[in-house]
Amino acid sequence: MSSKKQAIVICSLIILWYSSNIGVLLLNKFLLSNYGFRFPIFLTMCHMSACAILSYISIVFLKIVPLQTIKSRSQFIKIATLSCVFCGSVVGGNISLRYLAVSFNQAVGATTPFFTALFAYLATLKREAWVTYAALVPVVAGVVIASGGEPSFHFFGFVMCISATAARAFKSVLQGILLSSDGEKLNSMNLLLYMSPIAILVLLPAALIMEPNVVDVTLSLGREHKYMWLLLLVNSVMAYSANLSNFLVTKHTSALTLQVLGNAKGAVAVVISILIFKNPVTVIGIGGYMITVMGVVAYGEAKRRFR
Repeated sequence: MSSKKQAIVICSLIILWYSSNIGVLLLNKFLLSNYGFRFPIFLTMCHMSACAILSYISIVFLKIVPLQTIKSRSQFIKIATLSCVFCGSVVGGNISLRYLAVSFNQAVGATTPFFTALFAYLATLKREAWVTYAALVPVVAGVVIASGGEPSFHFFGFVMCISATAARAFKSVLQGILLSSDGEKLNSMNLLLYMSPIAILVLLPAALIMEPNVVDVTLSLGREHKYMWLLLLVNSVMAYSANLSNFLVTKHTSALTLQVLGNAKGAVAVVISILIFKNPVTVIGIGGYMITVMGVVAYGEAKRRFR
C-alpha cells in the first residue's frame, strides 16, 4: 500500500512539474505576444515576487524544507551574483518570447548542455571524455538547421534566446563554483528564497527605466480585460510552482529522471504551442529540433557512462 501511495505521489508531482513548466511558458508567450502585455522585465519581477512570498510561506510556515541561513557576507555576495545572472536568463527568455515561436524558443533552449560544458571547461579547465563533447555536435547542428527552417525567424529574438540559454548554463556552473563548500551549500528552495528578493531589487528600477509606461498600460489592460489580473497571478504562481515541483521531483526520484522529463517536456511544449498559437512550422525546423533533442539525450548518456 505504501509503494502504491508513493507511486501516486510521484505521478502527481510529475503532472504538476509538466503543467507548471509548460503552463508558465505558454502563458508568458500569450501575455507578451498575443495579449498586448509587452513588459518582459516587469513580468519577470512578478514571477520573482511570487517566488519570494511563496518560498517564505513554504519554508517558514509549511516547513517543506528546513530553513538554511546565510552565514557570511561572502556567501550573501555570491547569492546576489547568482541572482543577477538568474535575472538575466529569465528576462532574456521572456524577451525572446515576444519575437519567437515557442517551438523555436524550445529548440534554442535545448542547447543548454553545450553552454554548460563550455563554461565548465573555461571555469575549471577540467575536460570531459571526447565522446561527451562529440555528443554536443548534433545539439548545435540541430539548432542551426532549425534556424534555417524557421518561418518566423527574428534575429533579435534569437540573440536574446541564445543569451538567456547561455546565462542559464553560466548560472548553473557558477553556482557549483561559488557555493561549493559544505558550509555555504543551499538547497534549491532556500537559494530561491534568498535570490528572489535580490532579483526584485534589481528588476524594479530596470522595469521603471526601460519600461516607463508599464504601470499605465497594465492598469489600462486590467480595466479592458477582466481576466488580466487573474492571468498575471496564475502565471506568477506557476513560475514558483515550476521551481517547487522541480525540487520535489528530484527529491522523490532522481536528477536523471528530471533530465529525462526535461527532454520530453520540450517536445510536449512544442506540440501544445503549435496547436494553440498555430505558428507555422517546416519539416526542416522539426528535423533540426529532433536532432538537437537526440544530441541532448546522447550527451546526458555520455556524461553518465564516462563520468
